[in-house]
Amino acid sequence: MLKPNSTAVTEFLFEGFSSFGWQHRLVLFVVFLILYLMLSISETCYTVAIIPHMLYGHLNPYQPIAIQGCATQLFFYLTFGINNCFLLTAMGFDHYVAICKPLRYSMIMGKEACVQLASGSLEIGLCMATVQVTSVFGLPFCDDFVISHFFCDVRPLLKLACTDTTVNEIINFVVSVCVLVLPMGLVFISYVLIISTILKIASTEGRKKAFATCASHLTVVIIHYGCASIIYLKPKSQSSLGQDRLISVTYTVITPLLNPVVYSLRNKEVKDALYKAMGQKPLSS
Repeated sequence: MLKPNSTAVTEFLFEGFSSFGWQHRLVLFVVFLILYLMLSISETCYTVAIIPHMLYGHLNPYQPIAIQGCATQLFFYLTFGINNCFLLTAMGFDHYVAICKPLRYSMIMGKEACVQLASGSLEIGLCMATVQVTSVFGLPFCDDFVISHFFCDVRPLLKLACTDTTVNEIINFVVSVCVLVLPMGLVFISYVLIISTILKIASTEGRKKAFATCASHLTVVIIHYGCASIIYLKPKSQSSLGQDRLISVTYTVITPLLNPVVYSLRNKEVKDALYKAMGQKPLSS
């Protein structure tokens, strides 16, 4: 039920970076556009739900988004964001098998296992996103329609709802624990086992190579999970939308930029696979 003398909201307006001057917004537009063009393909689906509208917002900060468009953006953002969380976990498991069980790697991480891990990550993302979007957009919105963010996210939207959101906050917290704490725990266990195995390697060169294999992935894991945890797991009383907005830039724009490092072509085996895929002679031949 709407509050007395209130007006039902049918569209939202992003506050984004509208407080910045035109010159600063233009600089941000150019910087984020360049970063976006450098993103790896694996993050495209995740960022395409956010970055294009954000870029447009730098040029035209007072362009509203329909409530249906906001729900669509949130759905795809959550789907692929959660998908990435579990893909990073799968990569941690892949590194664990490669370093701790190298002789069984091809048997454990075969094509079937890789397909199951990838499809499972996407399915979890779809299910969790559906729960979140249904929860948020089942609420009434009235009067206030300015989102204190640069994209449609759960907490900024809940603050605009003109009804009690306690149940929705609980749902958001439970989902956040499932998609952040659980994967983080699995990655942590993987790296404890990986590091203990690496330290047993007699060769210094072998230890360096093993650490180098995991360093870039671990960097992305720390930034991605760390920033997301600060936003979604901290108590509502300590929530600051202005701070959350800046942190969100890190894991929606900066973290994907690191993926070219994670999926680096410095690895000889990866280079050989790329040459084969292109129908050229592998370097190892």
